[in-house]
Amino acid sequence: MRRRRRRRPDFRGGAGLGGRVVAVLTKGEGSSVGCTGGLVGASARRDPATAMPGIDKLPIEETLEDSPQTRSLLGVFEEDAAAISSYINQLYQAMRRIYDAQNELSAATHLTSKLLKEYEKQRFPLGGDDEVMSSTLQQFAKVIDELSSCHAVLSTQLADAMMFPITQFKERDLKEILTLKEVFQIASNDHDTAINRYSRLSKRRENEKVKYEVTEDVYTSKKKQHQTMMHYFCALNTLQYKKKIAMLEPLLGYMQAQISFFKMGSENLTEQLEEFLTNIGTSVQNVRREMDSEVETMQQTIEDLEVASDPLYLPDPDTTKFPVHRNLTRKAGYLNARNKTGLVSSSWDRQFYFTQGGNLMSQARGDVAGGLVMDIDNCSVMAVDCEDRRYCFQITSFDGKKSSILQADSKKDYEEWICTINNISKQIYLSENPEEIAARVNQSALEAVTPSPSFQQRHESMRPTIQSRPPTARTNSSGSLGSESAALSALSLDSLVAPDTPIQFDIISPVSEDQPGQAKASGQSGRRTNPFGESGGKKSETEDSILHQLFIVRFLGSMEVKSDESPDVVYETMRQILAARAIHNIFRMTESHLLVSCDCLKLIDPQTQVTRLRFPLPSVVLYATHQENKRLFGFVLRSSGGRVESHTTSVCYIFESNNEGEKICDSVGLAKQIAFHAELDRRASEKQKEIDKVKEKQQKELSKQKQIEKDLEEQSRLIAASSRPSQSSGEGQFVLLSSSQSEDSDLGEDGKKKRESEA
Repeated sequence: MRRRRRRRPDFRGGAGLGGRVVAVLTKGEGSSVGCTGGLVGASARRDPATAMPGIDKLPIEETLEDSPQTRSLLGVFEEDAAAISSYINQLYQAMRRIYDAQNELSAATHLTSKLLKEYEKQRFPLGGDDEVMSSTLQQFAKVIDELSSCHAVLSTQLADAMMFPITQFKERDLKEILTLKEVFQIASNDHDTAINRYSRLSKRRENEKVKYEVTEDVYTSKKKQHQTMMHYFCALNTLQYKKKIAMLEPLLGYMQAQISFFKMGSENLTEQLEEFLTNIGTSVQNVRREMDSEVETMQQTIEDLEVASDPLYLPDPDTTKFPVHRNLTRKAGYLNARNKTGLVSSSWDRQFYFTQGGNLMSQARGDVAGGLVMDIDNCSVMAVDCEDRRYCFQITSFDGKKSSILQADSKKDYEEWICTINNISKQIYLSENPEEIAARVNQSALEAVTPSPSFQQRHESMRPTIQSRPPTARTNSSGSLGSESAALSALSLDSLVAPDTPIQFDIISPVSEDQPGQAKASGQSGRRTNPFGESGGKKSETEDSILHQLFIVRFLGSMEVKSDESPDVVYETMRQILAARAIHNIFRMTESHLLVSCDCLKLIDPQTQVTRLRFPLPSVVLYATHQENKRLFGFVLRSSGGRVESHTTSVCYIFESNNEGEKICDSVGLAKQIAFHAELDRRASEKQKEIDKVKEKQQKELSKQKQIEKDLEEQSRLIAASSRPSQSSGEGQFVLLSSSQSEDSDLGEDGKKKRESEA
């Protein structure tokens, strides 16, 4: 920074006035002169190079990150600048009084001495060299106090030697700090507004023109904030040097004017003062050279950072130039957090998030320390769609009681956050070399995603020696599921899962593809389930079911399997699905409610209560929980009539729960037992109904037979009754029977005999 050269007046020729100064000094007691001489000698013995130790400075390299720690440190420097401004204003007023008040100059000089003595009582936040400055200013204060009665004639010299440097510092340097502070605050607010507007960009209705304008606005505001912040930091760092110059240089000019004007009467006193002032002048020059060197270094750093940081001003940088780091176990950066403000309303707050061991921390701008968000050991993280925002992901604690939805600024940060939390969830950070272990885990996942072709090649190459080869234990994959069944050999894997079998990661009902018969049988796909338990006039198929249990699950994937007789099928399917998710970076999982009843298993949408998928319970032939990770479970569904007629297919479905895998499997087993006993009761009831129907039918036939016999007997009696009168009337004669007689003929033989006796 250029300064205007000033011509310092020389009053060493004024012998008369110098004599008066000597007279004034000699009027005092010898202790005063001796004190001054000892004071100057002590300063002369101090090394000028070490008189001004190093000064703490703001890190310009961290201006682009703009972390809360950097803002807190900036606040300390701003507080220090305010303290410097306050102190300089007081010192300026004191020196102004020296210049203006000729009659009160002695009192003003005494006040200056008093303020210099109070420097050690000041509490500057950046007071790294307070002891040296305090001792130096104390020496100045004592000399000034001794010469306070002789300052009345120095107004002309003081105007140039004392008032000019401190006025320049006050009017130019301090105002520059205030101006840069206001500009930086405006740039920071503009950047926050731009990044908030960018965060609200629609993911579905993407407008290229709006996106370009918003992206350009973010680029411009971030670049402006970064450049302004770097220059602001540079000015604050430079202020620490200017503070010393602004306080020492006026005092140096003041003392030089005093010496040249008064011509100190004592040669010892003059030499001591000159030696002291020479040391101070050398220290000031050293500070100035150090300041110039530091300013040059900071300017070069600013230029280098501007060139290197230009691509980073974009909110979503190109991932080809800035690759995603998937082996991280620590990460920090700004994220938008979703906070519910009502039943259906929510707000998004932008905070600085960072990981600390197995904890996720957050820190608002201006806070000194961060606060705990949640424990991410054994947690689950997945990508979610939330309020039409991009790059959103959800973190759920290990017990499922706490979850948080966050939004990243770019795809790179989005993937790195998910990978980092996954690595921390596996507690890799507890090892000595976490990044190496994370890389090894990801490499293991890469090798585990293609097991089938390699096992098939081994099967083909080792086929002639199958009889002599001992069974090989199944290897452990640290990147997928951990240790699994040791009894499953490499050749038996192809008998469980077919090579090159496609994996389905989304919930797509098999009703729409390969199981039209199941669709007709179920009739429930896409039907809304009433959350209040009401049927709406139509009886639900599971309403009479004894068992109703609901679990929260997340669908990981499904694939067709060859066998459904061993739990190893489920274990192998888990391994392949998780390995495929790891290698293809598939973090999205669909959350559903699994309803277990005695009739079927249902996957229900938790928001719309629509049945996504229905599995008939008799078709679930196998179910198992992972041997180590109890959150993972799966079951095998056997169905017939797929793409090939009269062909039975088996599909294994894998899910993740909140530490309820064994409980879900127990619930499914209980449902199958209840269904089995219900089926036995139904069959026994049907058999009893058939027996009752046979008995009823036999009873009806017996009654019918008896009725027929009775009718035949009655007919025979009628015939016998009608044949007897015709024989007694003779041939060609007829007997007319009255109605009473015809009625009595039906009474049988006894009635006939009675009538004959009466006749």
